[in-house]
Amino acid sequence: MPTTLKARRPAAKAASKVPAKKTTKSPRPAAAPKRAGETMSLADVMRALEQAGSAQTRKTYTRHGATGPMFGVSFATLSTLQKRIRVDHPLALQLWDTGNVDARNLAMKIADPAVITSADLDRWARENPMGMCGLYIASLAQESAHGAAKAKQWPASPNPKLQATGWTLIAVLASRDEHSPDETYGKHLTTIERSIHAAQNEVKYAMNNALIAIGGRSAGLRKAAIAAANRIGRVDVDHGDTSCKTPDAVEYIGKMWERSGTKFPSPAAAERARDSMRTRC
Repeated sequence: MPTTLKARRPAAKAASKVPAKKTTKSPRPAAAPKRAGETMSLADVMRALEQAGSAQTRKTYTRHGATGPMFGVSFATLSTLQKRIRVDHPLALQLWDTGNVDARNLAMKIADPAVITSADLDRWARENPMGMCGLYIASLAQESAHGAAKAKQWPASPNPKLQATGWTLIAVLASRDEHSPDETYGKHLTTIERSIHAAQNEVKYAMNNALIAIGGRSAGLRKAAIAAANRIGRVDVDHGDTSCKTPDAVEYIGKMWERSGTKFPSPAAAERARDSMRTRC
C-alpha cells in the first residue's frame, strides 16, 4: 500500500536540503501509517454499516451460513471503509466484540497483523460468523508472526472451524510464503489425500482449496497436486441453498497456470505480486 512520508525538518537554516526518501509499496497493510482525518470511532463505523445494510444482502449472508446480528453490508462497501480506515487495531477489537457480522467482517480487514495476538487469532477463528470469510482470518494469520504455528495447530484441532481455517491458512501460505520449503506442502498433499473424503463439510471444502493452491506453488508441486487430485476423484461438498460450487482441482490448477502466463514463474508468484486478499476483496 503506497505511503507518503514527510521529509525531516532541517536541523538549521544553513543545512542543505536533503530530498525526501522514496517509499516502496509494502506487502503488509500494517506497515502503512494512517493519514490524518481517517480515524473513525466505533459509533461512526456502526452507523455507517447500519446505513449501508440491505435486506437482500442479509438473506444472502444467511444462506451462506452467517449467524448473529447483521445489517447486511456488501463487501464492496466494506472495502471502501477499509480503504478509509486502513489499519486500526483497537477499533478492530471493538468491532469484533460487538458480535455483529458486518462489524466482524470489517474488523478482519483493518486489524494489524503486526500486533494481533495468538489468542485473538484463535478466538476470531472460532467465532468467525461467516465460513466464507475464513480467508480473512487465514490471511491475517499469514501476515502475522503466528502463521507457521497456526498452520500446525488449527488443522489438528477437534474444532471444525479451526480445522477449516487451518487448511485455508495452508492455502494462503502456499500462495504467499515463498520461503517455506516445498516439502512441507508435499506432506500436506498426503494428508489431504488420506483425509478429505472423511472430513466435515467445511473442512473438506478448505482442503480442496488447499490442494489447488499447493498446485499453483511450483512446477513440481503442480505435478504432485494433479496426481493427488486424480487419485482423490470427485469431492462432494454440500453448499446448501447457494450457487457455490466445489472447484475441480485438476481443472482449476490448469487454469491458474494458464492465467499466470509467462510474466510469472508460477501462480503463487503472481499472487505474491498483489495486495493481500484480505484487503483487496
